[in-house]
Amino acid sequence: MGKILATNISEIKGVQKRNVHSVKLIEEHGIEHDAHAGKWHRQVSLLSYDRIEEFKAKGAQVNDGDFGENLIVQGIDFRTLPLGTKFLCNDVILELTQIGKECHHGCEIFQLMGDCIMPREGVFARVLKGGTISEGDEMSILSSPARLFI
Repeated sequence: MGKILATNISEIKGVQKRNVHSVKLIEEHGIEHDAHAGKWHRQVSLLSYDRIEEFKAKGAQVNDGDFGENLIVQGIDFRTLPLGTKFLCNDVILELTQIGKECHHGCEIFQLMGDCIMPREGVFARVLKGGTISEGDEMSILSSPARLFI
């Protein structure tokens, strides 16, 4: 079980997001008023609070939304989950579509720290069912595809 600690948006791409404390998610679109919403597989970005805290312990001075993440969730380690995992938060259903991403070449965090966690820790999802998510809400794993081990 996870807990939503921050809900972040930005109206334009390429800038840090700001915490708005509650967001409306629109089915097959993303977060209302967020620049990354649209008909694609990266409608919502999620980052584990625990990974952010580990990064801060290395001296990083980062705030909610600085990695470009929409949702900060405590208690779920997203990097360990397979694509296709579904999450439930209130009425909202999200489906994990991508793990990590290529970091911007001019990423301010990477320039300051020599590292950035979003490329390996951040995950992306699409909105299967819309609704509202606010700080303090609980998020659970609704279903997870079986992993194949070779």
